[in-house]
Amino acid sequence: MALRWCLVALLSCLLAVPSAPTGATPPRLMLASKYEAGIEVSDYWVSEKLDGVRGRWDGRALWTRGGHRVEAPDWFVAGWPREPLDGELWIGRGRFEEVSGIVRARAAGDAAWRRVRFMVFDLPGHGGPFEQRLLRMRTLLGERDIAWLQPVVQVRFADASALQAHLQAVVAGGGEGLMLHHRDACYRAGRSDALLKLKPFEDAEARVVGHTVGKGKYAGMLGALVVEREDGLRFRLGSGLSDAQRATPPPVGSYVTYRYNGLTANGVPRFARFLRQRHEMPPPDPE
Repeated sequence: MALRWCLVALLSCLLAVPSAPTGATPPRLMLASKYEAGIEVSDYWVSEKLDGVRGRWDGRALWTRGGHRVEAPDWFVAGWPREPLDGELWIGRGRFEEVSGIVRARAAGDAAWRRVRFMVFDLPGHGGPFEQRLLRMRTLLGERDIAWLQPVVQVRFADASALQAHLQAVVAGGGEGLMLHHRDACYRAGRSDALLKLKPFEDAEARVVGHTVGKGKYAGMLGALVVEREDGLRFRLGSGLSDAQRATPPPVGSYVTYRYNGLTANGVPRFARFLRQRHEMPPPDPE
């Protein structure tokens, strides 16, 4: 296993040439694969999966995963390094809608941006393996001492049992899950089995195609969203919605993210529930 990762890391480092995003061209980001039991947990650095907006700093400006310019105030990015940074614009657990609204706004104002932090978890332009990038990240950001520009906390665990215990603690505290980054992996654009996400549920996107009328305590409000997957399968999302969202639901034609726990024998998401509205759909994975 160690030899395999050394060879993979060497090839990845030689082939990885991240390009700076321009215009509405999506930045070439490293994307996570799903965690599967059986990996050597001690080979991975582990961080919390933050509930925020993915951002890429190209040394001059901030971009979303979809390639749109983030109109952050000048003071927010003043003193940031010229090196590209990959991270998450984040406010806190369970506050995705808040940070998403700030990021999407053309002029959110200083008071709003004072609540936002850019949590850095990688250096796309660094040619070394992740462990070297992590050390460089800590030094690079520590030298600047900017309160809203911080490295994501990365820790190691001896085995799967310790990892699962940490996952339970994070979820109990309102977190979404964990990210695992192999210590020997270089930054490579696209879906990677060297970067893994571990959550107690699965999530996916679907398009809203209808609304049902609420009954009982939801009379006069939304009862459920009727959504459609890319393959044409339709189903309802009746839980996970707040009263405010039931009063003003995501419109027909918009996209939402939903959580679910596996699939039924017919391929229908089991225990599907609404998570959030998508204001920007993820672009196709980089090749």
